[in-house]
Amino acid sequence: MIEGVKITELKQIKDRRGKIMHMLRSDDKHFSKFREIYFSFSHPGVVKAWHLHKSMTINYICIIGKIKLVLFDDRVDSLTKNNYMEIYLSTEDYKLITVPPGVWNGFKTLGNESSIIANCSDLPHDPKEMIRKTYNDPYFKYDWKIELK
Repeated sequence: MIEGVKITELKQIKDRRGKIMHMLRSDDKHFSKFREIYFSFSHPGVVKAWHLHKSMTINYICIIGKIKLVLFDDRVDSLTKNNYMEIYLSTEDYKLITVPPGVWNGFKTLGNESSIIANCSDLPHDPKEMIRKTYNDPYFKYDWKIELK
């Protein structure tokens, strides 16, 4: 576990017609504020990494497909500095991942179908607030080819 990361099991209401997939409510204890929601569509096997938000808190869910979300903590004063964390998300393994500012993150679409990730963030997107590195940047000692689950 990385300091400050929260994993919240989410409710799905299913019936013969389909289902409702909850994400966030303003009265949830893990909700802080809403400033933007966006969806990231990714094809099978594609890695979208690495990026870090300096001020933004991220709230990720996977609404279609399956992904492996990888977090890396290089925050100077963190108790979990230099730790990686892998989290698998899908509609079957449905949960909200809250990532605090300063934690590197990226994800890879698993399986044979594309994925869609939703992010309900507490700040509007601002390219100056974000740092990006390529998925194979040597700074990260992480092999995206390995599938652990």
